[in-house]
Amino acid sequence: MSSNTLPLHQGDITSTRGGGSMAPNTKQAVAECISDDALIHLKSYKYSSVDKSPVSKYILGPWWNAFVEILPLWLAPNMVTLLGFFFILFNVGLMVIYVPDLVGPAPSWLYFSFAFGLFMYQTMDNVDGKQARRTGTSSGLGELFDHGIDSLNCTLASLLETAAMGLGTSPSGVFTALVPCLPMFFSTWETYHTHTLYLGFFNGPTEGLLIACGIMIVSGIYGPDVFTKPLAHIWGDHLQGVAHLIGDVSFRDIWVGMLVLLLVTCHIPFCVLNVARARRAKNLPVLPVFFEWIPMAVFTICIGAWVFSPYSSLMKDNHLTLFCFTMSFVFGRLTTKMILAHLTRQPFPYWTVMLTPLVGGAVLGNLPRIGLPQISPELELFYLWAYLIFAMVVYFRWAYLVITSICNFLGINALTIPKEKQMANKMAARAATKLH
Repeated sequence: MSSNTLPLHQGDITSTRGGGSMAPNTKQAVAECISDDALIHLKSYKYSSVDKSPVSKYILGPWWNAFVEILPLWLAPNMVTLLGFFFILFNVGLMVIYVPDLVGPAPSWLYFSFAFGLFMYQTMDNVDGKQARRTGTSSGLGELFDHGIDSLNCTLASLLETAAMGLGTSPSGVFTALVPCLPMFFSTWETYHTHTLYLGFFNGPTEGLLIACGIMIVSGIYGPDVFTKPLAHIWGDHLQGVAHLIGDVSFRDIWVGMLVLLLVTCHIPFCVLNVARARRAKNLPVLPVFFEWIPMAVFTICIGAWVFSPYSSLMKDNHLTLFCFTMSFVFGRLTTKMILAHLTRQPFPYWTVMLTPLVGGAVLGNLPRIGLPQISPELELFYLWAYLIFAMVVYFRWAYLVITSICNFLGINALTIPKEKQMANKMAARAATKLH
């Protein structure tokens, strides 16, 4: 299909008057999944998810249902999502002030604040959809916004966990801060093919975040060094007979292994299985979909090659927070493009321009391996700052382009509920109250 046969919808043209540089041309609209032929699928959008977690159903579910009732009817669901993200950003700011080395110890109240912020993020992330149905404002933009924020949050909430465990910029600290990107990618990839979000009996958004909150609370009570003490010293009285077998093993020593084991046994296989079933149901080949792992493979390998290189000074000089902020935008763009392609039924996006500087960073961090002088710490830090600025500009420009195009096409607002809709919701609420 020729790109010049796909006209832009009128909303794209009228919404960008006075700012022509932001108006997408036809070729760009097709490439970014915001042409009329792509956006038309949003008209028939219907959210689909499966959550098998007993914790969600019997414990957190009633809490979420009660919490959403206290939200005002004028509060837009996407604003609920954004408010949840602000809890994370606020605590990351506190982390930078009180425990910049990600080791600590910090004041006990800080770890409790981490736990509260993460719990509120989880709550807001689960009630935004309920608020959308409650206010009659459900749309494909809501799913894009929700999972887009989740993608940005992957490397930020985990930074709080890294600090709570006192892992610093050690290999286990770097792994803890960045590993949530892997399950998020595979879940998004699965959703692209099945058009359903699957959450198992034990999943990251529910049990995973609760475990992280628990770790933060433990740090608030006992201090982060509890995770580096030998288990035999902590639970010696309860481990008589086996304490000598455990030796000096600490929780930190088994933490990375636990995460890897859960990822490769309880998450990735089920994502692959569901995708294979979806492809076979459509009589499509299964093997080609594994090429879609290429962007995540580049992302993961280049991060490892850069930060774990003996010639890189980023982790030695404690720049993990800056690195995670940068990767937040890179990974956010990578996964959100997949979500948009899923919503608009467009081809899989194999690449994002944001990965290119990451490949460059991996090369710069390993120059002596190819016979070139080692990059200076100052120049490497400058490169990372430049990468962050580039990533922010590209991400926010793309986000503005996509969000405004969707809003214009569907005739909706992104962060507010129209006055007419607010009045209708109030009248409906009053009528429901009278019936009771």
